Amino acid sequence: MTTTVSLEEYIPIQIEYPDEDGKPMAEGDVQCNYLIYARSALRIYFQNRPDVYVAGNLFIYYEKGNPESVVAPDTFVVFGVENKERRTFKTWEENNKTPDFVLEITSKTTRAKDQGAKKGIYAFLGVSEYYQYDPTGDYLNPQIQGLRLVEGNYLPVATTTLPDGTVSLTSEVLKLELRLESGELHFYEPATNKKLLTHNEEAAARQQAEDARQQAEDARQQAEEKAQRLAAKLRELNIDPDTL
Repeated sequence: MTTTVSLEEYIPIQIEYPDEDGKPMAEGDVQCNYLIYARSALRIYFQNRPDVYVAGNLFIYYEKGNPESVVAPDTFVVFGVENKERRTFKTWEENNKTPDFVLEITSKTTRAKDQGAKKGIYAFLGVSEYYQYDPTGDYLNPQIQGLRLVEGNYLPVATTTLPDGTVSLTSEVLKLELRLESGELHFYEPATNKKLLTHNEEAAARQQAEDARQQAEDARQQAEEKAQRLAAKLRELNIDPDTL
């Protein structure tokens, strides 16, 4: 009996997993600004953790051999993988790890997908926490909403309203708070109440602190010089300033 063997059994099929699809990163400047903030702030926060990977707008392939099984969260965090640069994230090359935290910046063109197909994919992948933020306030009320995976289903993350009216949600995965301040999203460390900043914001804060220090030093020197001039004037009048 003759057995026919196809060429595919001898010649490995080269499957490509693209790292971009030619589409814009975000719908507009508003969405893009918050995408950059979230990714940058979280990268800085976890920069000393070699086992935490933070990325955004990067293709996650979750089925080997099927490049159609792909999703690209605006921002995501994975614990238990190497903190290194990647062009794509293939789960089978990462010990089958998937994101633990996902944030989508919702817009007019992404709202339906964020609340439909992507939500289903993230639940399938076992993403522990899935947050959506609407910077314009046109599509979500409240503008920041969170879901936590419980026994395979997403349940809403409880919101807290602070005395100043700020809406706050606690991420158990990140050990951070997501706060909505006058419609703007910021991450906070609960223990210190410190806001997470981007590299540019950190640089600006350092410069502001340096400017304040320099102003205080200039004021001190001016006061000292004024006191010295006054003391000299008193001595000209045969008055000992030390006795005053």
